[in-house]
Amino acid sequence: MVQLAPSNTKLQNDAATKTKFPPVPNVCVVTGGTGFVGLRLIEMLIERGAKKVVSFDIVPPPATAWKHPNIEYRVGDITDYNAVNDVIKGADCVWHNAAAVGPFHPKDLYFKVNYEGTINVINACKENGVKKVVMSSSPSTRFTGVDVDGLTEDQMPELPLDRYLQTYAETKAMGELEMLGKGKTDIGDILTIAVAPHQVYGPRDNLFLPNLLEAAGTGKLRVFGEGKNRICFTHVDNYCHGLILGERALYKGSPALRKFYIVTDGTTHPNGEQYLIFWKILDEAIIGMGFTSIWKKMRLPKWFLFGLAGISEFLMKYIFTTTVFKLNYFNVLVLTMHRWFDIGAAEKDLGFKPIIGFREGWDETIVWFRENWLPSFQKTGSFIGLSSKTQEKINIQAAGKKSD
Repeated sequence: MVQLAPSNTKLQNDAATKTKFPPVPNVCVVTGGTGFVGLRLIEMLIERGAKKVVSFDIVPPPATAWKHPNIEYRVGDITDYNAVNDVIKGADCVWHNAAAVGPFHPKDLYFKVNYEGTINVINACKENGVKKVVMSSSPSTRFTGVDVDGLTEDQMPELPLDRYLQTYAETKAMGELEMLGKGKTDIGDILTIAVAPHQVYGPRDNLFLPNLLEAAGTGKLRVFGEGKNRICFTHVDNYCHGLILGERALYKGSPALRKFYIVTDGTTHPNGEQYLIFWKILDEAIIGMGFTSIWKKMRLPKWFLFGLAGISEFLMKYIFTTTVFKLNYFNVLVLTMHRWFDIGAAEKDLGFKPIIGFREGWDETIVWFRENWLPSFQKTGSFIGLSSKTQEKINIQAAGKKSD
């Protein structure tokens, strides 16, 4: 009988019980295990029969985390080699999710966590004889500022790029190159793969949808540009499913070895396409919270937004050096460009198919946010500063880095 995580929604329970999935390793380690994706990955590994799953993260698990006898939560720093080495001992596979994500961390922290932390995982696996690593990567590692309009992985630029749009993307690319045996680190006979989603959403999302809903609820959000940009979404369960299938593809002679794959909601997007119209779909969630439709407000032209972003970045660099402005060049770019992918490679090499369809997943996510996020929403949002939880994790990571 399948054991189900107590925080699951009906769709998540249905997806976990109505399909027979291949076996998972007995002993699993998930770095970044208390994040949105990490928590769900741990749960799905247990639901699929793992005997032991160890979560490793810089912060403790939330109070709502699944307290299952086969789950062990360890608090530690990915930049601390001894801690990484200790947690990886005995693992059959490591899912390396730990990362400093987004554009708001101190610059040196990205290199410490995303690059050096990945090298720590590689070296600890070599020292302890762990033969499999699935790395969580990002399509932003290949973004150049040009529209990504239905490309495959092979049609995107090869790493390393001459220039990256943000430090997060640069350091994730650096870590990915090391993990896939294309960098300076000898990965020996470790079997590795990198799997990335695009725009993860779902119940318990604490970054993407909360930030945009907060901006809408406080009256600050407007449609960027014409609002016709095409992007793709990935339900958190679909991404974790892709990460788990990544492990199954790690065997000698596999076509997936040391390669990069993108998984999304695929053709379950509207009209059987692999994309949606971002601002139209986002407005469904905004209206679902009872907020005013952003299409009833004035749209902001791209030239105006990029101008404001330039001013914001100047102020952050030279005047308000300890202040974070949410509006920056990268955010304006990704909210106006086409960003969707053809996931045929993951379907072919990993056997990936979405286990939760976009329409059902998005509708349920809106209901979840209305019931769980909206009651505690306060109209105190600002163009500067980060959410308290995000800032707290940044502070903890930065403090750990300084203590090295």
